[in-house]
Amino acid sequence: MWASLIRVTLLASCTYTSYALSSNPLHLMGRQGVNLWRLDQIHAARAHSSALAAQDSIQSPFFTAEKHHLSEEFTAYTFEQPLDHFGNETGDTFGQRYWINTRHYKSGTNAPVIVLDGGETSGEDRLPFLDTGIVEILAKAIGGVGVVLEHRYYGDSIPVKNFTTDSLRFLNNDQSAEDSANFMRNVKFDGIDENLTAPNTPWIYYGGSYAGARAAHMKILYPDIVYGAIASSGVTHAQIMYWEYMDIIRRAADPTCSKHIQNTVKTVDALLAIPQLKKTVKGHFGLADLEHDEDFASVLETPLGYWQAKVWDPAVGSTRFDEFCEALDQSPIAHSMTLPGGVSLDFATLNYAKWIRENVVSRCPEDMAVDECFGTFDDTKFQDTSLDQTWRAWQFQVCTQWGYFITAPPDNSYPSILSKHITLEYLAMICPQAFPKGKHFKVPSMPNVTAINSLGDFTIAADRLAIIDGEVDPWRPATPHSDYAPDRPDTVLQPFKIIPNAVHHYDEYGLRDITMEPPEILKTHLEMIDFVTEWLKDWRNPSCTVAE
Repeated sequence: MWASLIRVTLLASCTYTSYALSSNPLHLMGRQGVNLWRLDQIHAARAHSSALAAQDSIQSPFFTAEKHHLSEEFTAYTFEQPLDHFGNETGDTFGQRYWINTRHYKSGTNAPVIVLDGGETSGEDRLPFLDTGIVEILAKAIGGVGVVLEHRYYGDSIPVKNFTTDSLRFLNNDQSAEDSANFMRNVKFDGIDENLTAPNTPWIYYGGSYAGARAAHMKILYPDIVYGAIASSGVTHAQIMYWEYMDIIRRAADPTCSKHIQNTVKTVDALLAIPQLKKTVKGHFGLADLEHDEDFASVLETPLGYWQAKVWDPAVGSTRFDEFCEALDQSPIAHSMTLPGGVSLDFATLNYAKWIRENVVSRCPEDMAVDECFGTFDDTKFQDTSLDQTWRAWQFQVCTQWGYFITAPPDNSYPSILSKHITLEYLAMICPQAFPKGKHFKVPSMPNVTAINSLGDFTIAADRLAIIDGEVDPWRPATPHSDYAPDRPDTVLQPFKIIPNAVHHYDEYGLRDITMEPPEILKTHLEMIDFVTEWLKDWRNPSCTVAE
């Protein structure tokens, strides 16, 4: 999901892509994800060094012509925010970045401001939604100003000098929500003379994934200034053990692929229980010297996160999950391999091992040991608090309020595509490793998910709050469309929509000509235009009402 972010930035001949957190498989993996993030940084630095030595101008995928184009069209502005809205403990302030789209704005029309919450990533990663995505789609249809608002502690909206436990203590749901409210009440848009602040202008608050939950929360917390909100894949239910994430993938993936993954996991777990065969089975995956079984199992998890990176638009979506499935089903040289003791590895397990060797283990530099690359039991790996350790921001939110430790099912007899070694104990260890007790703040032993769920949880609802989710989104079990949540009607005043065969916040993406979109996406976008249009018919300026 989740919508920060760890950015994969690889140069030269590397083939990895730059994803926002909400579509990045690395952040899902906790401790092992930090290892993979670090390997990406090593590759990027070495490739950059080689490029400079050769006077080469190779750039990372992030700096594409498209990103340059969007950065040139949409100027970054800053809005001054207090670091602490409630106690003003430090008196410090910071500049929160935002970008605006005024293509369709007409003064004096009571047209809305449509603000997209940047969530747990750099706001620059959200500019495509300002250009052709949901903000542009709504602004073009109903007029008004489009805005992308960067979240505190992400991108360039960094209010602190380091990411220590104490410095991160102001990164929480309440402070972030008040940032948005303060912005809405007081912003003055460059080049616009009209006062467009809330509540005297209708504001429509949109977010996807983590930012989708924030959109829903904003409607509940600030109904006086948030006229309408759209929560796309909004994870309004925080949960400590989130085993349902992988179960959605298990059930939604191609049945043959799912079966191959389940069989491999079952086989590997069984072999790890045999001391004499541990090193042998790890060796087939290129990880013979990886000491801890939990670390080995978490490396095998790597390809599963690519499911979330699927997008209906091939220009921005990833096909790596499907490519992984194809690799598992390739015709083998041998249909199985027999290990000492007569235990067999079938062809799909051998293909899985080959994929891990070629796509993950190969990222470990020759001058580093396997345990240096993929081991997670060395606390010092997680204790660099400099600002370039961008993974720390979202991990802090996980450890303090949101949870979502993606574990194997609690019932070992339940079908699983994730090893039983991926436990809560293993995943949550990163919290004390990365965030030791500070002078002013102590991370709780387990995330305080009540702080999130008390705002509405599965049943969060309000007039002019739309809930939109994807049918096969691994985050759907944490949204109001969860199987655990009560069903509800889909109405204009309280839209409640599920997009068939969709993964993560599919409605956020769009084409410049929406008539060229796939039928289900076009249908959703037209319905969104319709219900927002209907909402706006009922808007009355509160200052005019008082005057009357």
